[in-house]
Amino acid sequence: GHSYDGIEEYDNPLPKWWFMLYIGTIVFSVGYLVLYPGLGNWKGVLPGYEGGWTQDKQWEREMNIAQEKYGPIFAKYAAMPIEEVAKDEHAMKMGSRMFATYCSICHGSDAKGALGFPNLADNEWRWGGDPQSIETTILGGRHAIMAAWGDILGEDGVKNVAAYVRTELAGLKLPEGTKADVEAGKQIFSVNCVACHGPEGKGTALVGAPNLTNPGAFIYGSSYAQLQQTIRHGRQGQMPAQEPYLGKEKVHILAAYIYNLSHNQGSN
Repeated sequence: GHSYDGIEEYDNPLPKWWFMLYIGTIVFSVGYLVLYPGLGNWKGVLPGYEGGWTQDKQWEREMNIAQEKYGPIFAKYAAMPIEEVAKDEHAMKMGSRMFATYCSICHGSDAKGALGFPNLADNEWRWGGDPQSIETTILGGRHAIMAAWGDILGEDGVKNVAAYVRTELAGLKLPEGTKADVEAGKQIFSVNCVACHGPEGKGTALVGAPNLTNPGAFIYGSSYAQLQQTIRHGRQGQMPAQEPYLGKEKVHILAAYIYNLSHNQGSN
């Protein structure tokens, strides 16, 4: 090589493996562009994809393969009553995996819920705990509204109703030093609240009103302050419909799993 200003250039060829790797990438790229769309309107000739490969076609193909493999299994359980599916060990394993995938983010891995999300592992149900009601809830979802009563009842009215619900209905104590008229709260409750919660406060599945005699049914908390917050500002809860995402057959197994879960664990 030549030299310049004391710096001399030498010919140092690349290793042979490096050169072969370079050739290999060229060969791969040519093969890739033949099989897959990547040059203008060229759609590729990848086998199994009429009209060329696309992400949508690949997804549809994988779904069809899964349907061929698992479809008969889901169809078998879909033809069985939920009570019978709940007794099938294999179906319950499937239901457990689906619950962990689709439901646990809200209801928890143990199905015992969290603040704002109901416990599915007990026997307290707002919309009914029979197999058909559970399946209907999962399929179509639920939308519950608790009206805000703060402006109507005033601050004293809110405190009095919260005191009545916590003591007389839920059987809990008020914080020490609480100044509230429980009897006045009872009168307000009998006029404004019985339409949804019933005269005994046990709720009704028709509108999804919770049982106020069970503190475990208060998904927004049963403390005196939390009850005031609920009465004052109201609540809005929504359970998304799962049928568009899972289909009826998967929901059928999920309903059986939840039904089995609540009946095995009992009331918490």
